[in-house]
Amino acid sequence: KQVIRLRRRGATYLEIADQTGLSKTSVFNICKRVEAQGPSGTRERRRGRREADARHLSAEQEHDLQRVIGDKTPDQLKLPFALWSRTAVQQLIEDRCGVKLAVRTVGNYLARWGFTPQKPIKKAYEQRPAAVRQWLDEEYPVIADRAKAEGAEIHWGDGRSMSPAACAPTTSGAAATRRGVRRR
Repeated sequence: KQVIRLRRRGATYLEIADQTGLSKTSVFNICKRVEAQGPSGTRERRRGRREADARHLSAEQEHDLQRVIGDKTPDQLKLPFALWSRTAVQQLIEDRCGVKLAVRTVGNYLARWGFTPQKPIKKAYEQRPAAVRQWLDEEYPVIADRAKAEGAEIHWGDGRSMSPAACAPTTSGAAATRRGVRRR
């Protein structure tokens, strides 16, 4: 608006550029835009791609993927991941939509959908330290003694390092599977 005001007062493009800090070309383009479009020519146009341009997924596909990511875990969909990561979502998109995207592009989609990166907590917030200590002091020694007597190994794991298949019972006998003891 300042450019147009100065131009109407008779200032040259160069004088306007010096006063406003714009380039002579920018001043000229503003004046021509206002001449062609009227007062609406002073408004800045939005730059860059339009929001839906160059998207690899349709709106329906995006909606479906958001629902799946929110409702299911990767292992429920038979994907080889414990948690949703960009790589896991990349694989999901390829399996469901037949579109192979770069990991960075998958990250852009996740950010657009409102999914933010999270680090898994190291310790379960529901953990009761007193109950854990009691189990370690009273029940675990019994399990360890039994494993030693049977020549078995005890394996420790958590949800981050194990797939559902790894949790399947490998011995007969409910007591052994309940206690996590596995025979060789």
